[in-house]
Amino acid sequence: MFKSVVPVLSQVPAELCLGQQNRGMATLKAISIRLKSVKNIQKITQSMKMVSAAKYSRAERDLKQARPYGVGAQQFYEKAEVAPKEEDSKKLYIAITSDRGLCGAVHTGVARYIRGELAQDPNIKVICVGDKSRAILSRLYGKNIEMVANEIGRLPPTFLDAAKLCNAILNLGYEYTDGKIIYNKFKSVVSYQVADIPIFSLKSVESAEKLPVYDSLDSEVIQSYLEFSLASLLFYTMKEGACSEQSSRMTAMDNASKNAGEMIDKLTLTFNRTRQAVITRELIEIISGASALESKD
Repeated sequence: MFKSVVPVLSQVPAELCLGQQNRGMATLKAISIRLKSVKNIQKITQSMKMVSAAKYSRAERDLKQARPYGVGAQQFYEKAEVAPKEEDSKKLYIAITSDRGLCGAVHTGVARYIRGELAQDPNIKVICVGDKSRAILSRLYGKNIEMVANEIGRLPPTFLDAAKLCNAILNLGYEYTDGKIIYNKFKSVVSYQVADIPIFSLKSVESAEKLPVYDSLDSEVIQSYLEFSLASLLFYTMKEGACSEQSSRMTAMDNASKNAGEMIDKLTLTFNRTRQAVITRELIEIISGASALESKD
């Protein structure tokens, strides 16, 4: 029977046969290429998840050691009841982010908080620690950015990095009365929140009501403590931000791997259905040609 099919197929225009075959093959080829690319993306996201998990465990250990720096530095301002003078207030906000992405809404949360404050008070000056906050804030509030610190997030932050940043802020030339350090406070593996820590200038601390409680405090001692406390707070907030970033990146890469797996399943099902449809159509054409030949005979 199949020998008699050849003359029938020869009577069908060659362009029509090739067009149908090419359409089916092109669809299968496109699905196959996309399926392969999604599988490669899944391998990348799984690898990034494993790397982030290792970095997160180290960042969590470092954060436990760095928390006394932040808690201790805030005790002095709370006990002395330091408050800024409202009549001549110059605010400085320090945004703690990093240069690296693919970590959910870690950086956008800090930038959103600062944008809300700048909408109420456009005279606030901002220091961006990390290129991500600069990229977000420079679109609308580029004039408010006083300084940008890059190369943040590639390696775990150290106290030396915080000391260098503190020295750059103090030598910036902008005399602020008070301000805030805005950062991401780590809560759990899947949870973090945007928080802030107040900072004050020498004049604000010297005018505190309960400052006489501490004995033998002159301007030099207070200035030295303010420099050390600012470095300690920067170190603490950078550790909090690094731990929140790694946990968020680990969660984001896990979700990306799951989404890639679901897409692979859908593409595989589509590929199999398309291949089966092509095979079925070819069989129908062969059977129809054979039936037409038999009916002529």
